[in-house]
Amino acid sequence: MATLIPLAAVEAAMIEQLLDRAFGPDRHARTAYRIREGLEWLEGLSFAALDEDELLVGTIQVWPVALTDPDGRNYPLLMIGPVAVLPEHQREGYGKALMLASLEAIANMGGNAPALPQVMIGDPEYYGRFFGFSAEPTAHWRAPGPNDPARLLVRCDNPAVLLTKGNLGPWGSFETASNSSDLAK
Repeated sequence: MATLIPLAAVEAAMIEQLLDRAFGPDRHARTAYRIREGLEWLEGLSFAALDEDELLVGTIQVWPVALTDPDGRNYPLLMIGPVAVLPEHQREGYGKALMLASLEAIANMGGNAPALPQVMIGDPEYYGRFFGFSAEPTAHWRAPGPNDPARLLVRCDNPAVLLTKGNLGPWGSFETASNSSDLAK
């Protein structure tokens, strides 16, 4: 069974080594890294998983990002990921335990207020079935870099509040002027 601890309790170098093993050293070229470029993950929502020998086997990070509308207004979202588990420990429940811990922390962060929408890039079948994520509301969202629109997922208590079009990127620093014309397409 996984022991979960705050990710902030883990040395940064160990986190980077785990991410390299889980996703490869070229992971920084992925779209998700461009979306959260220049940001710091949120300590209270990010966790690490330890195995029975108290060795680091998985991590999850949550980031403050935004969806920027055609008029340049930012709408806050929480980006979940990467959800990383060492290859030799995948399919042992660590990833699911990390997801549940982060989603519970997100649900509890606002008291009685609804949680901010959560976005991620991942397998729609898995994250839809177990955690309620969907690609349907993100069909006309744009993200920096190459991406598969079917893997851009969102989870929201009230999907009616989500924008139908927008650019996904770092909170407050996404260049809307060069992308606004793309939204009209």
